[in-house]
This record gives sequence, structure tokens and C-alpha cells, in this order.
Amino acid sequence: MGKLLLAPMEGLVDDVLRDVLTRVGTYDLAVSEFVRVSGNLLPPRAFRRICPELARGCRTAAGTPVAVQLLGSDPGCLAENAAQLAELSPAGIDLNFGCPAPTVNRHGGGARLLADPEQLFRIVAAVRRAVPAGIPFTAKMRLGVSDTARTLDCARALAAGGIDSLVVHARTRAEGYRPPAHWEWVARIGEVVQRPVTANGEVWTTADHARCCLVSGSDDVMIGRGAVADPFLVRHIRSRVAGETIAADRSADWRQLQPLLASYWQQVCRKVSARQAPGRLKLWLSALRRNFAEADALFLGVRTLSDVGDVTRVLERHGVADHSASG
Repeated sequence: MGKLLLAPMEGLVDDVLRDVLTRVGTYDLAVSEFVRVSGNLLPPRAFRRICPELARGCRTAAGTPVAVQLLGSDPGCLAENAAQLAELSPAGIDLNFGCPAPTVNRHGGGARLLADPEQLFRIVAAVRRAVPAGIPFTAKMRLGVSDTARTLDCARALAAGGIDSLVVHARTRAEGYRPPAHWEWVARIGEVVQRPVTANGEVWTTADHARCCLVSGSDDVMIGRGAVADPFLVRHIRSRVAGETIAADRSADWRQLQPLLASYWQQVCRKVSARQAPGRLKLWLSALRRNFAEADALFLGVRTLSDVGDVTRVLERHGVADHSASG
């Protein structure tokens, strides 16, 4: 079958959630949250802060390789930082041309760059010269800013600049995360660039994955929110592609997820402040509510809580955590 990639999701899929999700499902690659490059040469610790896996062969504990994503708009500065990052031996270096966040776009980064294919080329060509051939060099793009008038020009610019492969989030910036994803555009892009193209957007189920591959013409799929909402999705996709019968048992999946939720909570409590930790847990539980009634009950139990100890006690009552999480 094709490759399955775990998408970068700013503020949600950090190294802790990457650890948990890649223990549940077998991914071919994960991509880190973006490292913002805005005028300075960043020290190695800046890359390790976003991608702690760099200290462990740039793989999660389950062995999934992690590419590090850079976001910026200055070709020279991005190239200089890419060279610095390359010395840390990442599993890949990825450029972000898809982030729709207004704060990012106001500074000329992310999806805003899709308004200027020539600048895309300048950025990619500069970074290509800085990245050793042995490190995969990739990019992620949306279909455009507000329409698809320049979609193919942008894709051609990225390919001409020297990327090894391309991920296409099949929506414009203006569409945000609203369905549908226009997978047919992935096929159109694949026709004009001589590079592997991966489809991304609106894959929530095994049926979505099958339709995405059919419509996009790509066997390679990157999954973001669907993987966060259903950590078992990738496992089920692989089973379906292998022709295995999938027994839908959400209760059994939840029982397998409970110790992983406990691990997530414990790691989050070690990583961030006591003030921030409950919010991180609520974000994931909110996503899990889409597929698990137990997650909905748990979310409602912790929704108004801000104290780590109080949250831990609720988790324990649901069989999810132990007292070490609050230490």
C-alpha cells in the first residue's frame, strides 16, 4: 500500500502526542509543528524544542521518523536555518506553505505565499542548495489563498525549486478546514509535477481514505485531525488495504486507549506548566469525542477543571491515570 503520514498540527500534535499516536498506528513519517524562521539564525536548541526526537535519531519511541517543518518567507534566512537544522540529522526538512493562521499570514508566511509562485521558487531553490542530498526535502501547500487560479503554477514552482516530494492540503486558505477537501486537485497537481504527491484533508474513516486515494490518484495520504480523533484509524486503514476484516468495536479500542491517555497526561504534566496541562488534555479529549462516548463523558468531567490534581482524580475514576501524573 501507499504511505501514511502523520500531519503537523500546530498547538496540538507535539512530540508527546506524536509519541502516543505512533504507538497506536504504524506511520511511515510524522512531521513536526513548524519552527518559525523570522530573520535570525536559530540555535540548535530551538529545533530540538519543537522536535525533541532530534536527540533520539529523529524517531519517535515507536520508531517513526520525524521530519522537521520550517515556516518563513525569506529565502536566505530559511536556507541558513535549513543548513543549521541539517547538521542535526533530521529525518527530513519540510517547508510550510499551507498554514492559514492570520498571525502567520500577516507576516507573509504559510499559505499567504501561494499568492506569489515566483517567491515560492526563490525560497525552495535557496533551501534546496542548503539541504544535503541525503536528507529528504519536502513541502506542504494548500490550493491557494482564496481560489485555485495559481494552484498549478505554485506546484510547478515548488517542483522547479527542487523539492523531493509534495503534500497537498486540498483546500484554499480561505476554506480553512471546512469540508469538502478537493482531492481532484491533487490529481491535477500530480499531472504537472514530476514528484511524488501526497493527498491531505478530510480523511476521517477508512472509507474516506479509499475515496481519497481513488479521487486524488495518490496512494500516499497524510492524516491530521482524523488521526487525532481516532488514534486507531491508521491501523484500521492498513487492515482494510490488506483485505482483513475489521471488527468495529469502539469499546475495545477505548480500553486500549486508556493507558495511552494516562501516558499522554503524565508526559504533558512533565512537559508544560501546571496551568497549561489541563488545557492540552481537553484539546485531545475534545477531538476524541467524535468517536468515543467515553471520551465525551471524560471531557465533560474535566471541562471546568484547572487544577492538575483535580483533573488527575477524574481521570483515575475513569481508569485513565494514576497519582504519578500530578507529581
